[in-house]
Amino acid sequence: QVQLVESGGGLVQPGGSLRLSCRASGFTFSSYAIMWYRQAPGRERELVAFITSAGAVANYLDSVKGRFTCSRDNAKNTAYLQMNTLKPEDTAVYYCNIRSGSYRYWGQGTQVIVSS
Repeated sequence: QVQLVESGGGLVQPGGSLRLSCRASGFTFSSYAIMWYRQAPGRERELVAFITSAGAVANYLDSVKGRFTCSRDNAKNTAYLQMNTLKPEDTAVYYCNIRSGSYRYWGQGTQVIVSS
């Protein structure tokens, strides 16, 4: 069964950094793009960034460009989101996601809190 498990969240001060991990199992990891979403309290879930099966990356949100970087290690079935220069508005639960035909698979999320 497809499983996605996020980790690496926590409490950091503004300007700090975190690296989130998404460990995958139950499918051919290298064949899929990995999307990173986040959802802040009272807000809709939004696409943050993604990395294709070929390793091409994109930051979807203008607000994270230059600060967030996606990567993947296919040998470890793991994708990463490096987050630098964190801001309070980055506070959210972060999720990884894959799309397979008509199906969407989500991890349980990992919480990121950026606060003084």
